[in-house]
Amino acid sequence: MLPLLLVTVVAVRHRSVLAEGLAQLRDAEWPWLAAAAGTTCLTWVAAACTRQGAVVERLPRRRLLAVQFAAGAANHLLPTGLGASAVNLRFLTVCGLPLARSSAALALYLLAEGVGRLAMLATLLALFPGALRLGALLPEGVLGPLLFAVAAVAATATTALVVVRRLRTAVSRFLRTALGEARAVHARPARALALWGGALAFPALQAGALVLVGRALGLGVPAGHLAVAYLAATVAVALVPSPGGLGSVEAALVVALVAAGGPAAVATAVVLAYRIITVWLPLVPGALTLAALVRMRVI
Repeated sequence: MLPLLLVTVVAVRHRSVLAEGLAQLRDAEWPWLAAAAGTTCLTWVAAACTRQGAVVERLPRRRLLAVQFAAGAANHLLPTGLGASAVNLRFLTVCGLPLARSSAALALYLLAEGVGRLAMLATLLALFPGALRLGALLPEGVLGPLLFAVAAVAATATTALVVVRRLRTAVSRFLRTALGEARAVHARPARALALWGGALAFPALQAGALVLVGRALGLGVPAGHLAVAYLAATVAVALVPSPGGLGSVEAALVVALVAAGGPAAVATAVVLAYRIITVWLPLVPGALTLAALVRMRVI
């Protein structure tokens, strides 16, 4: 019952956003919205491919796909991807992988997903250099403190590794396991293809869903520019510790779409409709799936 309770709390807190987004959906072109919903479903398939590509062992396909759907709901209830990571880590250990290898597979997945997203953003920026002013995604004067915070975290982590021997030993052991897992995965072409193909397909499908919602609401921004706006916005808010990016993603996406040339009112409507389709509609069935998988001891 806990996932459903958390969904209810989050929905009540964001009821005004939900109401406004649903109102915008009534005026949209439904074929494009249906295509966006179908594209959103394909993101779970891409995530399952990437998860399978991160381990050598063959995982049960149906359960793996169901876990990705449930992980999406968990991801919107805990900060910064912790929900999906916890669900998948538990799934891998239940499948018989040792905790060290399961953690290494999780790290490999996160690395591939991040590299794929950044590579796609860099490619699209090269193809559409005038699509977006990236500076618009960051408030004025925040770049300096942000760089200082990143440097401070890096310095603290380095100092801890140098001073604390047990921590240094644990990190070294984990890195050896992770590198060994990565070598084993890339020694099998099918696994490497699933890992990197899924890592590229996942953000592409997410951006594609936004493009389709933009068409449904008549945003009037080229598809390539919309994809750049989405990828830039999600990269900009990646370090914001909010559950599923709720609030931060919406704000960054509106700013990015306006910077890409969309009218502010229509851009807001597109973002609200997009989040309704990709976050809110799957949330309750995802929470029910999560509860069912826990009761079935799949996770």
